[in-house]
Amino acid sequence: MNKQDIKKVVLAYSGGLDTSIIIPWLKENYNNCEVIAVSGNVGQASELEGLEEKAIKTGASKIYIEDLTKEFLEDYVFPCVQAGAMYEDYLLGTAFARPPIAKRIAEIAVAEGADAICHGCTGKGNDQVRFELAIKAFAPDMPIIAPWREWDIKSREEEIEYAEAHNVPLKINRETNYSKDKNIWHLSHEGLDLEDPMNEPLYNKEGFLEMGVSPEMAPDKPTYVKIHFEKGIATAIDGKEMGAVELVETLNKLGGENGIGLLDIVENRLVGMKCRGVYETPGGAILYKAHNVLETICLDKETAHYKALVAQKLGEIVYNAQWYSPLTEAILAFVKKTQETVTGDVTLKLYKGNMINAGVSSPYSLYDPEIATFDEDNVYNQADSAGFINLYGLPIKVYAKMKAKNNLK
Repeated sequence: MNKQDIKKVVLAYSGGLDTSIIIPWLKENYNNCEVIAVSGNVGQASELEGLEEKAIKTGASKIYIEDLTKEFLEDYVFPCVQAGAMYEDYLLGTAFARPPIAKRIAEIAVAEGADAICHGCTGKGNDQVRFELAIKAFAPDMPIIAPWREWDIKSREEEIEYAEAHNVPLKINRETNYSKDKNIWHLSHEGLDLEDPMNEPLYNKEGFLEMGVSPEMAPDKPTYVKIHFEKGIATAIDGKEMGAVELVETLNKLGGENGIGLLDIVENRLVGMKCRGVYETPGGAILYKAHNVLETICLDKETAHYKALVAQKLGEIVYNAQWYSPLTEAILAFVKKTQETVTGDVTLKLYKGNMINAGVSSPYSLYDPEIATFDEDNVYNQADSAGFINLYGLPIKVYAKMKAKNNLK
């Protein structure tokens, strides 16, 4: 990539610290190029306030603010809920959001005739890979500028200094400088005191949690919620039909109020290091739990057990930036088939960070009370189990006799 050829750059723009200073940095280092900012709205709410004014004021020629929230949930999040996919207990909030954002950025860059796409991901993180692999899927020949791999800035402290020197307004300061990523599905916290795994997160400190409260601050009275699923997709809460956005917002409120969905983990990043993160996913945690409960009565044993293996693999490839891959397509096709009978209602009791199963039903339930009962029944002959055990245990019996014959321990 010859810098002299870069006249127009499309920037993945969030308005956060990294992308805020990238606009003036691009103009300084790429021949005063035109910068078009693109922000993907995936439900980050207040973070979008004043974004257009800020982008233009700091040097962008224009900004696209694309509402991707519904697409984000329906096309990326909900299929993975159906799958039960997660990565080391992480419910993939950032990993879900990057593919639709990068897809739209690539589409706009092509339409605008841009010479390059720029992102603000660090060279230590997963997101650089997620953005760039998604861009390759929709603009395979587009050059990519990653300032963190070029500039002399080495820390977030130096980023703040650069912003102050270039009159770039910031919503953070040195004391509240957590690295955060927010969307309708989750909020992540990294950096500062969290870099030491010995430090307990400041859950009860005002302003730390944004999507809810800590379990000890939750009400002493439980909250019951009834979720209806159609073919593995949640469609109603407490009898009220809802679209994807309203449904997740409703569950976020219920979960947040009851201290649901907090996760503190040291995860294995794609780039090879371990990193500590604290996540808030109140509504998402409820959906994963409720869907899992419903599958316990709707899926047969072999499908459920094999699907768990597939779910782990899907969680890994989504985390590792492979959303737009043949394997993802194939796995999601398998998952969709398994969900044909995952329809029914699940009631959960939310209480101080806990999600307690309080009832499940489905017209496709494989659970038969008459077969499962400990009382007398007319459909199960207990004497049949003797022959089953003899045949099932035959390999163990033969193996034991062989060891005895040959004096093997």
